[in-house]
Amino acid sequence: MAKQRIDHDRLFKELLSTFFEDFLLLFFPDVYEHIDVHHLSFLSEELFTDVTAGEKHRVDLLVETKVRGEDGLVIVHVEHQSYKQRTFPERMFLYFSRLFQKHRRRILPIAIFSYDERHDEPSSLMIQFPFLTVLDFRFLTVELRKLPWREYIRRDNPVAAALLSKMGYNESEKVEVKKEFLRILVRLELDEAKQRLLFGFFETYLRLSEAEEIQLRNEVSQMETKEAKQVMELIISYEQRGIEKGIQQGVKQGIEQGLKQGIKQGMKQGMKQGIEQGRQKGIEEGKIDIAKKMLAKGYDVDTIHELTGLPAEKIEQLKK
Repeated sequence: MAKQRIDHDRLFKELLSTFFEDFLLLFFPDVYEHIDVHHLSFLSEELFTDVTAGEKHRVDLLVETKVRGEDGLVIVHVEHQSYKQRTFPERMFLYFSRLFQKHRRRILPIAIFSYDERHDEPSSLMIQFPFLTVLDFRFLTVELRKLPWREYIRRDNPVAAALLSKMGYNESEKVEVKKEFLRILVRLELDEAKQRLLFGFFETYLRLSEAEEIQLRNEVSQMETKEAKQVMELIISYEQRGIEKGIQQGVKQGIEQGLKQGIKQGMKQGMKQGIEQGRQKGIEEGKIDIAKKMLAKGYDVDTIHELTGLPAEKIEQLKK
């Protein structure tokens, strides 16, 4: 099966547009102090065509705001980069110049680099002669892979929580990174929609194996009692959502199989029976698959029975 392509730009845009103030406060506190966060509005996407290269480029995020104590509006342009590109500073300048041409306002450019390798990314573009500097264009940068993740776990900031998944941790630290992510999520006490956004972002970039999930649960159980209970509830809540999603997929597959079977039978009654049989089979297979995964993660029979609805006897059989 082909590996599903991740829409990095969409994920980052969703995260930063939802938590833009938290993003500035986390990485650029000096900018945050000067920006009037009560006058934030998000502008529509800009699509630029590079005629010479025959390519189209979409600006990631544009925010219109004000500088405290000053009249007039400014634009903050945030560009996410998920791969190494030698000409990236040139692209940032082209975006800057075209945005300025259209809006005629001061523009603050920010670049976020999220690829897995560590590079020394430039934050400027200079064009000069021995006798004259024609251009000295600069932009702010965040190089996620260079950031020491432990320095961000005590900041109750939703952007910090999500971006732990892209910071400079080792493979052996993955379980600890997710544990700290969950602890931040518990402390933040966000509404369900925002919590789901952060969880989905984190899981996209840092997913544990079944063995690592078991290790995570063991480490959580050794935490302070109240916090351990809250974190465990969060883990179970999202695993239960995964179970429900798996069951829904099983139902869908079962219905599709039933339709095919019913069509082959060529009879209305046969189709109806085929759909129902396929539906029931799909639900059952989906529950069994989820139960096997939960057993592998160390769940007890009663919990699996409660979450999946499978008979305890059936679950006991799956253990063998």
